[in-house]
Amino acid sequence: MSKHIKTEEPSPGVVRIVLNRPDVANAQNNELLYELNAALDRAARDNHVKVIILAGQGKHFSSGHDLSSMDQSLDGIDPVHPTAGIGMPGAEGQMAFEEEAYFGLCWRWRNIQKPTIAEVQGKVIAGGLMLMWVCDLIVASEDATFQDPVVAFGANGVEYFAHPWELGVRKAKEFLFTGRALTAESAMALGMVNRVVPRKNLSEATLELASEIARQPAMGLRLAKLSVNDAQDAQGFLSGLRSAMAWQQLSHSHNMQLHDDIGHPDGYQTVRDIANLPPL
Repeated sequence: MSKHIKTEEPSPGVVRIVLNRPDVANAQNNELLYELNAALDRAARDNHVKVIILAGQGKHFSSGHDLSSMDQSLDGIDPVHPTAGIGMPGAEGQMAFEEEAYFGLCWRWRNIQKPTIAEVQGKVIAGGLMLMWVCDLIVASEDATFQDPVVAFGANGVEYFAHPWELGVRKAKEFLFTGRALTAESAMALGMVNRVVPRKNLSEATLELASEIARQPAMGLRLAKLSVNDAQDAQGFLSGLRSAMAWQQLSHSHNMQLHDDIGHPDGYQTVRDIANLPPL
């Protein structure tokens, strides 16, 4: 049984996995992330499932990492990667935790050999982008906005640093440098989002797309996804992600030395100020 994840089968060949912490805008604690991983594993291994939808319950898809519960010990959770150093002090433990719970899980999900579709609404902030970006397709409601204000905390961006591929180089820099939100329409114009629909039609439109895809042969879908992912990897995608992860660990170390925290203490006020600015 999952505490923070719901799994549904809305039509033949389609599984819908739902983040279910609407009271905190589906903020991600460790329990949610590993329940999500288990649900995705089950869907990936089920030969009757052709397409996986990832959605969020309530007003917002995901507000990112749960900053009130940044437990790096993974107590009671079995890591899924052979990561050394979890629970160790200093930069060793910090990097090991993020390699396992953030970067490692996201890379694992990106490479699921079945089509995945993110169904997103409301706010998608920082860590919420990671859950969305690992999916092959994105259907967004008209009210959806996307934001990564992590530079305000003295870091380079979220742990799965797909920004240049998702937004293009110059828009990625503006997105990060300003920390401003991006609208669904702007995201679609940039190619980050496939479709934008009215909020009331979001689930129906996503399921319609998933059902259309599910009519294709599973082998063809698998090979098409592998081919596109291989082409992206040939562009240096994984190398770029890993390099950005290393820079993020430098930011944590720098902030710890200066502020005794992994993030700049002025970041929270800066983010509140940014919230009053118009979207990109």
